Amino acid sequence: MSAAGQLAVDVQIACCDSGVPQQSEIHDWIRLAIRESGHALGGRSEIVVRVVDDEEIRELNRQYRQQDKATNVLSFPAGAVAGLPDSEGTVLGDIVICASVVRAEAQAQQKLLEDHWAHMLIHGTLHLLGLDHEEQAAAVEMESLEAQILARRGISDPYASR
Repeated sequence: MSAAGQLAVDVQIACCDSGVPQQSEIHDWIRLAIRESGHALGGRSEIVVRVVDDEEIRELNRQYRQQDKATNVLSFPAGAVAGLPDSEGTVLGDIVICASVVRAEAQAQQKLLEDHWAHMLIHGTLHLLGLDHEEQAAAVEMESLEAQILARRGISDPYASR
């Protein structure tokens, strides 16, 4: 079985924005992130990607991170479910992305919109796999992996200009 196992990606578009990638592109970036991360999923796994507007992500950010502002991406790892039979698979969690924030950041940072979407999808997926950027060493590891995955598809390191 591949690193991505039998991965189901449920894409929910809950906003009107013409810059949202096709569902197949969203699936491809998530699968690439999992494969390149080195995390083997094993059996059936599921990730939900929800694309939202400013209002919805602001509410989620306020509720779960106590930050009253819109943000680009939030990840909600599901964690293990005790007693769930292996045949039921594993829900890895949800990735919520705000289309308008991603668009505004891409413009402000002079990046291709498609490239910034790829970065946000990879970033969110790596969070579901347990990576974070709270501590300096963990941030370096996560950002390096993101840059490596993006480079495989010819996208520049999003952290290079810092």
